[in-house]
Amino acid sequence: MRVGFLLSTAIACTAVIGGYTVDLSQAVQLRDGKVYFVQPPSLGDVVTTYKETYVWGATYYFTIGLPENAGEPLQRITINQREGVDRVRFDLKDTSAFEGTRSKKGQKLALKDAASDRKTKTISLTFDPPVPPGRTITIALKPVQNPQVAGVYLFGVTAFPPGEQAHGQFLGYGRLQFYNFGPRFF
Repeated sequence: MRVGFLLSTAIACTAVIGGYTVDLSQAVQLRDGKVYFVQPPSLGDVVTTYKETYVWGATYYFTIGLPENAGEPLQRITINQREGVDRVRFDLKDTSAFEGTRSKKGQKLALKDAASDRKTKTISLTFDPPVPPGRTITIALKPVQNPQVAGVYLFGVTAFPPGEQAHGQFLGYGRLQFYNFGPRFF
């Protein structure tokens, strides 16, 4: 089988040359310029602070691990609502990201851009600078309000390395379940 379509292959390994350790990792890049992660990030915990319908002030946390041998930093994340009766709207001005997990918050990460596409129900977050390999990060999304209809809501998460032709790697679905705990009187 001929593998002539790769400009460079990513092999996560090291070599000892003249007594020095050299990192031989590099990103996978196709002839057409598309850049891929060597080892893609992984989706960890996805949780909400409030599971009740109609609630204001909730935060949805998405934790993502970027392995040491990723080959590329993490430039952008998209979060797409794939399932759920109501469309969840987010307050992007109140969106944040930080190193670590929800329970062990680290340094805040700068977001260059936070955008929403209503038609596709997708949030796009761009890091500036990109997040280097070997980090665990958490994205904190603030919904305007929790859904009005109880049930399971699935959010597809995709990660992108830097570059004009970065290939997105689908990380999986974040699953949040909302409950209606009884009648409301307004």
